[in-house]
Amino acid sequence: MAVRTPDPDPNESNDETPRDPLAGFGLGNEFHAPGANPGWLSEVELAEARRHLPILYVEAIPVRQDGTGAVTEVGILLRATPMGEMTRTIVSGRVRFGETVRDALFRHVENDLGPMAFPLLPPQPAPFTVAEYFPIPGVSAYHDDRQHAVSLAFVVPVTGTCEPRQDALEVTWMTPEEASSESLSAEMEGGRGTLVRLALASVGALR
Repeated sequence: MAVRTPDPDPNESNDETPRDPLAGFGLGNEFHAPGANPGWLSEVELAEARRHLPILYVEAIPVRQDGTGAVTEVGILLRATPMGEMTRTIVSGRVRFGETVRDALFRHVENDLGPMAFPLLPPQPAPFTVAEYFPIPGVSAYHDDRQHAVSLAFVVPVTGTCEPRQDALEVTWMTPEEASSESLSAEMEGGRGTLVRLALASVGALR
């Protein structure tokens, strides 16, 4: 079954108007009305952008560390697909026009894990890998049936209480061995089991 890169983007106000994070990008020299958020595309505009452009994402594997900095737990999200199926995934979302990668990363961690997660982000975070998602299966280890997406992937230590929000139903904390298992990889969407294993290898947590 085709899987999709999640891109949960909460409303910036209290209304229910969906907003698009590809800020300032208008196709066909189309301008938004005064007062409207210029950082959001309509569904039609977003679909058109996806037909022509790679979309930039950030992804985060939340971890807990011991006093020496060694990774002891990995946070894996549980989500329900539009078809009602349960799938495992990680923190993920698009980068807005004019937004720094660090700000995008912080925003999506807070969106998915709640404001009390307290992620530890350096001033200049560096991804452990760049994942390329293609709509055609088999081009790379990662697949997204909607689009060509380029994702900067990070390991993000969190120190607070994580309470999943938006479409995440829960966050399950696993040992590095559990998170890198074949059984979990089979439950994860879009090839993200590979991404989790790469993340753990990058911090020396694979045995």
